[in-house]
Amino acid sequence: MAEYDYDLFVIGAGSGGVRASRVAASHGAKVAVAEEHRIGGTCVIRGCVPKKLLVYGSHFAEELQDAANYGWTVEGMKFDWNVLRDTVLRDVARIEGAYTQTLDSNNVDHFLERATIMGPHAVRLANGREISAKYILVATGAWPVMPEFEGSEHCITSNEVFHLPELPKRVVIQGAGYIAMEFAGIFNALGSHVTVVNRSEAILRSYDQSLRDRLLQITMARGIEYKFHCPLTKVEKQADGSFLATPGKLEPLKADVVLIATGRSPKTAGLGLENAGIELGPKGEIPVDDYSKTACDSIYAVGDVTDRIQLTPVAIREGHAFADTVFGGNKRNTVYDCVPSAVFSQPPLAAVGLTEGQARNKYGNIKVFSSDFRPMKNVFAERHERGLYKLVVDANTDKILGIHMIGPEAPEILQAAAIAVRAGLTKADFDATVALHPSMAEELVLMR
Repeated sequence: MAEYDYDLFVIGAGSGGVRASRVAASHGAKVAVAEEHRIGGTCVIRGCVPKKLLVYGSHFAEELQDAANYGWTVEGMKFDWNVLRDTVLRDVARIEGAYTQTLDSNNVDHFLERATIMGPHAVRLANGREISAKYILVATGAWPVMPEFEGSEHCITSNEVFHLPELPKRVVIQGAGYIAMEFAGIFNALGSHVTVVNRSEAILRSYDQSLRDRLLQITMARGIEYKFHCPLTKVEKQADGSFLATPGKLEPLKADVVLIATGRSPKTAGLGLENAGIELGPKGEIPVDDYSKTACDSIYAVGDVTDRIQLTPVAIREGHAFADTVFGGNKRNTVYDCVPSAVFSQPPLAAVGLTEGQARNKYGNIKVFSSDFRPMKNVFAERHERGLYKLVVDANTDKILGIHMIGPEAPEILQAAAIAVRAGLTKADFDATVALHPSMAEELVLMR
């Protein structure tokens, strides 16, 4: 008889857990996965996928306004939140089904219930069943942080925002990271009055200062209000179901929805990691080595639960590398330099590599090339918003250290440009590349 029930037991069926399960099974391992919510995890169910669909839906507000200059007459325009919301949720269910089918087609057993760790080789399901496994992989992701203040129970997080019964007329959002800025753009475009409150004066702290300043300027012009240095201290529910949200010592703000978007913390509470001798890090994360192994040789962790880089493609790479290392005889890890990222704000921004400030601190002698332009589409639509692209270059080697962009379709353009940064190409390589005209992307090879 086999020594263990499974070769691998995965806790969490998000992007990282599903990838690890599938690849480990393809290497011949007997695999099971437990998921207490829905298969697909944060990205598919309550994160980047439904949020991007809301972004697409909100873009039509601008496109329909601009249509007249392109010769289109659009009569009787109206927006129905329920239609967009329900269509998004149906597509989430479709993708969840596809993820489930992936597990089934790879003969991965899945349990739709919570699992906790009982020891180095044992887990217990919520129904009381105990299962043994040679290896355990924790891929439970992260969970929205809810600050403690009076009336916080009246607030929602990004988990609940996809299920709003109606489009709110007034939205107060606490936080200024990517989740906050993306939902601020969505609700603003759909016609809600949006106020962003934040404990500091910075938005999107990890991005280049020039992009952050440009986004702040544009979003304020679009009608989004900001209250800096004043996090919420109280939220009071009114008789009509609305709220009064008090930012710091300022006057209360009237709101129909108060969205808290102050970050996400690793979802490790109650997992039983102490039963395997694993101590959590200061942020509640699971410490791991370069190959995602914890302090217990039989337990690994990938994705947001390790608090390395909280991005879906990173979790997928980590899960794949883990499976190849442990079950495929191909020891490899994930490389974290030159990871591209984007914020699907309106307009969106995208970046890869070092910011100007980071490059100056690390290399000292750098060159910065930029293109500050008005996209053709904005000119024709009589919109005055300007795009901004930056190349950060090592002055000694001519190597491109970072690319930073804000403007229409910036994330789509950056993906290809990120390959060049990862490959170590130089500014001369960009200069030698013929421009694709007319396009916004050509600005990348025209900077002098």
